Amino acid sequence: MMKTFLFLGGLGAPEIIIIALVVLLLFGGKKIPELMRGIGKGVKSFKDGVQGIESDINASLEEPSKPTTNSSVTEKITESAEK
Repeated sequence: MMKTFLFLGGLGAPEIIIIALVVLLLFGGKKIPELMRGIGKGVKSFKDGVQGIESDINASLEEPSKPTTNSSVTEKITESAEK
């Protein structure tokens, strides 16, 4: 029994080969590696962005917000002025 993937539907090997040949004819042999490289970089960038957002959310949930007092604000201002 052949497993079918949800995103492929009822496509079999002959249909996939035909689609690959059409893509090869449209883009040419030299453009396909560049296209795949670009897609890979885009996917990696998207995953990095999602992980960055998740880590920011987790960090903000883990550390409780501290109210600032006048003395801590004054210390920060004097440190900035000294630099």
